[in-house]
Formats: sequence, structure tokens, C-alpha cells
Amino acid sequence: MVSPDGFPTAESLPSPGEASLPSSATGSFRFWFATERWEWSPELYQMHGYQPGEIEPTTELLLAHKHPDDREHVADTINRSIQEGNPFSSRHRFIDAHGVEHHVMVVADRILDSDGNPVGTAGFYIDLSEVERMALDQKLPEVIEARAVIEQAKSILMRMYRISADQAFKILVWRSQETNVKLRVLAAQLIAELADVPPPSPAIVAAFDHILLTLHLRVPEE
Repeated sequence: MVSPDGFPTAESLPSPGEASLPSSATGSFRFWFATERWEWSPELYQMHGYQPGEIEPTTELLLAHKHPDDREHVADTINRSIQEGNPFSSRHRFIDAHGVEHHVMVVADRILDSDGNPVGTAGFYIDLSEVERMALDQKLPEVIEARAVIEQAKSILMRMYRISADQAFKILVWRSQETNVKLRVLAAQLIAELADVPPPSPAIVAAFDHILLTLHLRVPEE
């Protein structure tokens, strides 16, 4: 669903620019299918090596920044988004305006109109290299206390996104900080909702992205 100003409602996705990780680690976007128009948060401009508003983000510019080995994959993902109304979700590399390579994961959900039809996609770029540099000392006691449930949640993320154990843990920490929900509680909720994901298919990643981005809305009050 979208609000009057065109943003996804609180029930679907957080508003762009609200990520609590360092600005170099995450950036948000919206992409409208009909006009193929991109909107970037200031953080996403900076991640690509630009000042906010310095350039107009377009599909052509987006693809020009992609690593040559990943460009075709990203182009196919964008085409599927437009043709099938799917979220723009991907894991790939891009080269910023200063020549620095970034390994990113894009986690997104659909933007729906008042009739429930997909009109766009919105979500976050997560710079995995930057996330790995975050200090996690304040989270270590929770990891020790609830090791089993967090390890299970990490395994789910590793399987779904084909990322390492360390990267999976950083993603859980990001969602914990983003939603202000304890890491072990969020991990337990992810495991509880895994049964809602359909059997393996191209749709499974889109379904899982939605769950990951909205877990905090369904965590029971303590």
C-alpha cells in the first residue's frame, strides 16, 4: 500500500532514509514501474560516490555502475520487476564514482496501489563490506545467551541469500537496530514465520524479503 505522498505505508516498508546503520552501510530507494523512475535516499547517492541530487538516478546510470560480471544479472532483475511486478532484490557488485568496488545486497518489497496492484518496488541497499566493519560488542551478551535460536536464524539467511555466516549475523543485527527489537526475539520470530514461505521457487526470495523487512510489526509485546 502507498500513502498519499507515494511512500509505502508503515505496514509494508520503513520510509527511505531511516536506516540506523552508518550512512555508508545502507541506502534506500524507490522504483516506479510505469515511468521507470528511481528515487534514491541521500545515503544511496553517497554510496555511489555522489552528493545527494548531484545526478538523476536512471536505469542506465544504475547499470553503468554495476560490475561488468554482474551487469546482465541486474538488468534481468530490473526487467522482471517491470514486467512481472516483482521487487527489485539482488546481490551484486557495483563500482562507485571514485572507482571503489562495493558488494551489496538489495532487500526490497513491492509498493501496491489502493487496489492491491504492484506499482513499484522499495527497499534498501546494504553494503556488506561496511556492515562487516560495524562494532558489535554491545550485542555479544545476547548472542551468547540465545546462541541456538540466532544460529538457526543465521542459517535461514545464509540459505536464502547465499551469504556467509558473518554476513547473515550482521543482517540480523541491522534489523534488530532498525526495529529496536532484541536480536534473539527477532531471530525467534523469523524462525516461527518460516512456515509461511512457499516451496523453493523464484518467488521465495521476494516472500522472504517481505518477512525480513516487516518482522518487527508482528513481534508479540513482552
